[in-house]
Amino acid sequence: MAKRIIISDESINCYGTWISTDGMDISQFEKNPVLLWMHWRGVIIGCIKDIKKEDGRVTGEPYFDEVREESKQAKAQWEKGTLRMASANVDVLEVSDAPEHVKPGQYRATVTRSKLTEVSMVDIGGNDNALPLVLSFQGKELKLAAGEASDFLPLLNTNPNKTEKMDYKAIALKLGLPETATENDILSAIEVLLGYKTANEQLRQEKEQMQLAGITTAVETAITERRITADKKEHFVELGKKVGLESLKLTFEAMTPVQKPLDLIHPNAGQAGQGEWKKLSDVPADKLMELRTNDKPTYMRLYKAEYGVDCPNY
Repeated sequence: MAKRIIISDESINCYGTWISTDGMDISQFEKNPVLLWMHWRGVIIGCIKDIKKEDGRVTGEPYFDEVREESKQAKAQWEKGTLRMASANVDVLEVSDAPEHVKPGQYRATVTRSKLTEVSMVDIGGNDNALPLVLSFQGKELKLAAGEASDFLPLLNTNPNKTEKMDYKAIALKLGLPETATENDILSAIEVLLGYKTANEQLRQEKEQMQLAGITTAVETAITERRITADKKEHFVELGKKVGLESLKLTFEAMTPVQKPLDLIHPNAGQAGQGEWKKLSDVPADKLMELRTNDKPTYMRLYKAEYGVDCPNY
């Protein structure tokens, strides 16, 4: 029998809440039960088969189509037992802080009504059942730290008689604002700081992408110039990430391009001979065996041009 995964259950998760299985609508997901990798839209690695909602859990059987490399890897690790976790993306529709819905250890309102929108295979779990989870509201992912306020998934008021007063003066001074700053002034300053943080992260990612593109181009140029072989491409890309683009270029400049044996025997053959040969019958009879022995790629290319099929290995 195929192994099943837990898509959702009623244990307290990493958000400090729990999701009612009876209140979860899985009908839309059943129509298109795609299985993603790490919640990456477009990276479909298979689907979920035989979806069941019973005993307070939603479960299913992961099927890997092996079309993408991620799918092949996930299937192999799933069968080995090193990949065992699924992550549900759940859209919150209704919550409740009624006492009958609260469990020990819970600190956010209970999700009483929700909709399952997507399931992914992931590496690290998000609660005691190794069940990762992504909660969203109206299509926007909820990223909540412990104790962080949220209008959509509010904290439970565990001590209604206690009123906490925030020290706005200390926060304002920490943000470089006058001590008379209002709550709105503080929130505005925080929004500006968050904007700077987002912009810096985007710049960092763009810089890394540009650097990687430069390194990849340098490696591909070295392959074209016969300074390295194509099977060493990934090695030199990783080396470039460590030492930097300029150091990588200096390394390639110190390498002598490899010459083909035919180039050593007939230095001008590539210019006056091979460049003019369109098919095997164009090669002079006295050079045919030499070409076949010393320049296999050219011989195979001309063979295919002559006969319309790939040259058999020899």
